[in-house]
Amino acid sequence: MVMRVSPGAIVWTLLVLGGASLVGQVVRVLSIDVEDPPEESTAAGNQTRESDVEGLGSGNDQLLWFLQISDLHLSLFQDGTRATQLQEFATVTVNTINPGVVLASGDLTDAKNEDMLGSQQYIEEWATYSDILKHSGVLNKTVWLDIRGNHDNFNVPSLASDENFYQRYSVQGPHHSRSYSYTLKLEGQSVTFIAVDACLLPGPRRPFNFIGMVTSSEMRLLEEFERASRKSNHTIWFGHYPTSCILSPEPGIRRVMGRGLAYLCGHLHTLGGLVPNMYTRQHTGSLELELGDWKDSRLFRVAAIDHGLFSFTDVKHATWPVILITNPKHALFAMKHHEPLHLIQKSTHIRVLIWSFSPIVEAKVRVGESGPWHTLAQVKEGPLFVVSWNPQKYMTGLHTIMVYAKDSSGREQRVEQPFSLDGSQPSFRFWPRALLMSNISMCASDCSPASTAGS
Repeated sequence: MVMRVSPGAIVWTLLVLGGASLVGQVVRVLSIDVEDPPEESTAAGNQTRESDVEGLGSGNDQLLWFLQISDLHLSLFQDGTRATQLQEFATVTVNTINPGVVLASGDLTDAKNEDMLGSQQYIEEWATYSDILKHSGVLNKTVWLDIRGNHDNFNVPSLASDENFYQRYSVQGPHHSRSYSYTLKLEGQSVTFIAVDACLLPGPRRPFNFIGMVTSSEMRLLEEFERASRKSNHTIWFGHYPTSCILSPEPGIRRVMGRGLAYLCGHLHTLGGLVPNMYTRQHTGSLELELGDWKDSRLFRVAAIDHGLFSFTDVKHATWPVILITNPKHALFAMKHHEPLHLIQKSTHIRVLIWSFSPIVEAKVRVGESGPWHTLAQVKEGPLFVVSWNPQKYMTGLHTIMVYAKDSSGREQRVEQPFSLDGSQPSFRFWPRALLMSNISMCASDCSPASTAGS
């Protein structure tokens, strides 16, 4: 006797199996406990040796910092203050912070028509970008590392096309048509920055290139960069698209980046403010940090590597003072496979970077919600401020550290963050982790890119 199965039962079974599979994938993707550190990964970075990181004391050695800016969207038709305030950033902000490099992670121009429906590359937008960098003098003060975003690639039929203004008007385009690497050597330390160009070729017109792709040949180039970067103390990756928006061949873009401290990107614009602070730690143990846009939010990022410990803060334009605590570092962003976290336990000083375009007249720190305030002392007229502490008092669980700074113009800021010395960590929020750790590129054909923030 043949048993008949109704179509409804088949559909229900498929839904149950599909749902179970989806739940399993979600659990795997979002699990904080799932970690797959890359081979040969060490908790001290690429090439950091014990002799290089003897202790986090009061000196300003083994310390460097840099900036990131993303999604400028300089437009011929929309909001001219994007350009005028970028000029301020390139002069006042860069002069004050004095970074080793500035990362400009794509969508340098808007490339949207006046009606906001179509797209094309406008030479006037690219000329504005180029003129700002030249006239501000920023290129004489730091290294400007820019990379294409999907808007910079709208309607570009090929890299050799006359419409590919990136190769003529950007800083790195005349030297690197796509991905490239740059090594910064400073204070006896070296950091390799690897730029990932995942733009489609040819570049579709709006709104059909929300998703990026790394081809097999581009992947081989990135793998070469990664192997070469192992000679440096640290590696930072950056690009426009989050890894969740990049199609890539095996071993996968996340795996290739896995030894780096972090991948810094843009593109999603914090989903129009709905998902701010879009950060996660990938299964390789390294960080992925989306930066909110310059276009509407006027955000930029300050990041530092202090004795192998990576720290960052995202800042609204013209907000001063800027405060970045590097020791003890923020517990949420601790990377046990990539950083010498044991140095925090052995450290003798709290270390804080503070910048303002007026002199700092007051800087103090408090450990614990009810602890006393302690004055921070400036080190050699630089941005580093320190005070001695006893980390043995805080060996168990999560604690808080608060820093207050005031400049001579009366501007003041207060920063608070958690830290731990025993590996205790707070949790990343659900939506940032889901957006950055999923593979939304797989459902691109079912999504309308015209409705996405990155469009």
